[in-house]
Amino acid sequence: MSTRKTFTAEDFQNLQTNKELLELIKEKSDLFKKVNKTLLYTEELRLLQIELVKLQRWISKENKRVVVIFEGRDAAGKGGNIRRFTEHLNPRSSRLVALNKPTDMEKGQWYFQRYIKELPNPGEIVFFDRSWYNRAVVEPVMDFCTQKQYKDFLVQVPEFEHMMYEDGVIIIKFWLSITKDEQLKRFEERKENPLKRWKFSPVDKKGQTLWDKYTQYKAEMFSKTHTAYSPWILIKTNDKEVARLEAIRHVISQFDYEGKAAAKTILAPDPNVVMRYYRSNNNSD
Repeated sequence: MSTRKTFTAEDFQNLQTNKELLELIKEKSDLFKKVNKTLLYTEELRLLQIELVKLQRWISKENKRVVVIFEGRDAAGKGGNIRRFTEHLNPRSSRLVALNKPTDMEKGQWYFQRYIKELPNPGEIVFFDRSWYNRAVVEPVMDFCTQKQYKDFLVQVPEFEHMMYEDGVIIIKFWLSITKDEQLKRFEERKENPLKRWKFSPVDKKGQTLWDKYTQYKAEMFSKTHTAYSPWILIKTNDKEVARLEAIRHVISQFDYEGKAAAKTILAPDPNVVMRYYRSNNNSD
């Protein structure tokens, strides 16, 4: 229930200064809190995106190769996070990879083959909106692969990522964590909003009914593919704006780039929002 109170003509007649007007708005309207939160978020995002631009310049100069993977349940906020990362980066040295389902030709190839050609060139940062980890959760849950293909993947992926690591590729793996109630809420918003309706797919429809099955495969994925050289980083995303800021902070915190000391905002992520996977933790999803 809203706590908003009614403004009266007498309220305004008694005001003497702008400060008093501001205090009145604070007292009588939820709107102030919402507007204030949005303003703080917008400014914080701007400062962090400045750091991302500095980081990209350093990656390009030092010929680093960086992969940032975004995984998570449907509606967890993968696309929104990636947009905030990339909207001010130079497209000549950054890319988004969001592959469609494999073709018949690709189905006959080694599973990792179509992803290998998308890996970063020297001086480039690549963002994966879902990745080879489709085979760890989505595909077995939806019966898009055989159990043999699934088990082979779990054996091969640590070796695949270790080869990248040994060759100098920096891998950052995010799992965006969302609660079941929040996912349902976002699904309903997608169906009602004509601008977002395209996001709602037949796979999404099964997300709620197959929730526990997703949880089972997600836990197995963490257990088999979380390594010292390629760890899973969990981000709580029920608050979309907080999640976006903290994801950027985590990436920035992994590099010692030129100009970092001059940052005008906190660069260390909030440990209550961003955490490294460990076997005894209890995730929200």
